[in-house]
Amino acid sequence: MIGHIESYDPDSQTGAIKSGEAAFSFHLDDWVAQVPPDQGDDVNFDAEGTIARKIDLVGAYLGPPKAVKYKYVAATLALLLGFTGLHRFYLGFYWLGIAQLALTAVTVGYGALWGFVEAVLLFTGHINKDAKGRPLK
Repeated sequence: MIGHIESYDPDSQTGAIKSGEAAFSFHLDDWVAQVPPDQGDDVNFDAEGTIARKIDLVGAYLGPPKAVKYKYVAATLALLLGFTGLHRFYLGFYWLGIAQLALTAVTVGYGALWGFVEAVLLFTGHINKDAKGRPLK
């Protein structure tokens, strides 16, 4: 079946999918896509009563992904606040953002070089996708 995610709670790792008038609950264990679920995602799933199983994103099948995040916003964040990893948080790469922040704290500021290099990579288009694989505007 095809539906869309109505809600998802990362703490309990559960959510709800709506397909037409029917609603299905799911747990993250039934999620097969490589990126975590997000409210509004279109999904393909197998229904077992009111429970969804084998849930996968269908955006790739419906058409090319649409850009949501702005390249120049990410690049500016990397240039000005790259030492905090804020540009990685903006793009959805949370663990990389935490790693950048930790590196800056441990090296007393030298982690800012990482942010500067990524600013250049963003401005030149070498980093051109967000964490969900969508192109940058």
